[in-house]
Amino acid sequence: MLTAVTDRGGLRAQRAPHGSPQTPQRPPDEPRSPRRTSNQPLRAQWDPVGSTPRPPRRPRPTRNVRKTTRLGRFVATYGWRAYAVPILAAATVFVVWDAARDGGTATTEDTTVVETEPGIIAEVPPADGRFPAELPSGELPGGGPFTVAGAGTWRIVPGTTEQVGAGVARVFTYTVETEDGVDVTGYGGADAFVRMVDETLADPRSWIGNTDVAFRRVDSGNPDFRISLTSQMTIRQGCGYDIELEGSCFNPGLGRVLLNEARWVRGAVAFHGDLGSYRQYLINHEVGHAIGFAGHEPCGGQDGLAPIMMQQTFGTSNDDISRLDPDGVVRADGLTCRYNSWPYPRA
Repeated sequence: MLTAVTDRGGLRAQRAPHGSPQTPQRPPDEPRSPRRTSNQPLRAQWDPVGSTPRPPRRPRPTRNVRKTTRLGRFVATYGWRAYAVPILAAATVFVVWDAARDGGTATTEDTTVVETEPGIIAEVPPADGRFPAELPSGELPGGGPFTVAGAGTWRIVPGTTEQVGAGVARVFTYTVETEDGVDVTGYGGADAFVRMVDETLADPRSWIGNTDVAFRRVDSGNPDFRISLTSQMTIRQGCGYDIELEGSCFNPGLGRVLLNEARWVRGAVAFHGDLGSYRQYLINHEVGHAIGFAGHEPCGGQDGLAPIMMQQTFGTSNDDISRLDPDGVVRADGLTCRYNSWPYPRA
């Protein structure tokens, strides 16, 4: 006989043992007794359908919460980026506006145009390395200030050097001096002047390119010659002013190579504004006179390098120099050389 039992798996049929009394059946009109509910915690009901009904849920309390806006949802989604992006966008717009308001600088290959205010344009002329065409070759170019008149006395710049050059025939000693009253601060001071003199004479392209010649700087005794930076008016006294142009010279009576400070500051037209090369030429040319090269030379070939003993301060064209000194050794023949600072430029 089958009888119904309650198990963890629900109702199932079980056969009664043979000979056991049958379970009396409940009349249809007899009320059903309540089922036991499980006392086990956190476990499902044995009979969920027939369990005791639960009381109804309490109604949820009404919360007074405002509805989220689009901006709020945007901030919640993107976090700090929601603030950073607008700030960066505003900064970019400001920079572009400020650049457009202040103007800029447009650079071309030949000319730099600086826009200052609307309608006002300042042009920087191209650096072509040439003075104005109307400036005569021997004229003193424009430039920085120089001393017009010094004291007519000189002071030795302290310091000595080792011998430079082989000196097979002669070792020449020299001092470097500046005239009292000449302000040398505008071009690096006395030390810068000394350094240019020493390094020029020690260069293998200078006179030591000839093994017969050597130089050594001293600061006492009786040197073979004194290289002296000299003011404009003192130069005219020591070198003469027959050709009314700024020049330099070697005065054997004074034993001085007189270098014109006005030329040291401003250079010469023939050197196209290359002031360093002109200073090297000035030293080599006048020291050439001091060591025995008394005469001047003309340009020897069209577009060749000018000889170091050519008067390049006055020009690199034979025609220009002949015009200044018609009775000199240079004849007008149409030849023009390129400026040159060295006795032995290919050494």
